Amino acid sequence: MSSIPGQNDRVLSGMRPTGQLHLGHYHGVLKNWIKLQHEYQCYFFVADWHALTTHYEDPSIIANSVWDMVIDWLACGINPGNATLFIQSRVPEHAELHLLLSMMTPLGWLERVPSYKDQQEKLKEKDLATYGFLGYPLLQSADILMYKAGQVPVGEDQVAHVELTREVARRFNHLYGREPDFVDKAEAAAKKMGKKSAKLYRELRRRYQEQGDHEAIETARALLEEQQNITLGDRERLFGYLEGSGKIILPEPHALLTPTSKMPGLDGQKMSKSYNNTIYLRETPAAVEQKLRTMPTDPARVRRNDPGDPAKCPVWQLHKVYSNEAVLEEVQQGCRSAAIGCLDCKQHIIDAIHEELAPIQARAQEYIKDPDMVRNIINEGSEKARDVARQTIDEVRQAMGLAYR
Repeated sequence: MSSIPGQNDRVLSGMRPTGQLHLGHYHGVLKNWIKLQHEYQCYFFVADWHALTTHYEDPSIIANSVWDMVIDWLACGINPGNATLFIQSRVPEHAELHLLLSMMTPLGWLERVPSYKDQQEKLKEKDLATYGFLGYPLLQSADILMYKAGQVPVGEDQVAHVELTREVARRFNHLYGREPDFVDKAEAAAKKMGKKSAKLYRELRRRYQEQGDHEAIETARALLEEQQNITLGDRERLFGYLEGSGKIILPEPHALLTPTSKMPGLDGQKMSKSYNNTIYLRETPAAVEQKLRTMPTDPARVRRNDPGDPAKCPVWQLHKVYSNEAVLEEVQQGCRSAAIGCLDCKQHIIDAIHEELAPIQARAQEYIKDPDMVRNIINEGSEKARDVARQTIDEVRQAMGLAYR
């Protein structure tokens, strides 16, 4: 488990611009981003190249969705003062790192990613027999490794992608982290910590390498993180030296499991555009109300005085997201006894969603009226991201012997 001080507090996450954002995006991704931006150094990006893996034949939806998506991020509470927001294609170093990593990544690693065949099955109507689709998990790896992100917020279905990234980083470091005189340089770096710290570091390293003492290696990592008088390069060497490998150029990230989205769609299934069961963040109140009033309910409630079972009603799933205990109890009893009708039951949800969307839509209108501000936020974020990316790609080039200056 390799890490580098200063990187574990860095988070990287992206979203593909393939259409309007809906409440599923808000509850499943954006609310988590809003929380993370106050706890970590966050990089959030518009994954427009990733969108091409499934929309390469007609990319117009990508171009049309990029700015709408950024506006929705800002309107929901993603703060450019707390997080770096950028567009993937504005940082061409992502493509270069993807290319360089593809030279050393075994084909079998990509073919065994679970989502590869799963997505091909789900998207049968699209021609996905392309290198881009096969290689998109590696492009994800490049996105993550470019910023040396220590944490990657993902759902359980995406953990395999982070594991692939860890394997790619490990292989890269094994192949290219063996700089000349590595051991001598690592020993020299240890001396710079001072006699006491150097002695403790060597003892912890010995306990790990001879006895497999994982507590010792964690203590050694903490020791390195405290050091103020060694360079980043020396610190990277000492992290690699702990495990007997070479210099860690690309640190291995860790999956930061996100809470499973509990936002159901209008039919009770997961909210998704492919199921046509969504409520979009910028839908008018009238459109939202119409969708909710006409959504299906317990089929047993044919007439107003027929008792129902909330467990069989999609509206109940929405109540579990939006209603407090008192309302939940009222709805349960009212439905089972037919004391309330389905429209009465739905009115609680209509009011709750209106209340949730109103401030988001108001802020969105402010950004829509000032597109220059939105573009400036992205321009500044993309430049900031590119500064980090240039530094990483320079290190990668040098490690691979591609730095010709």
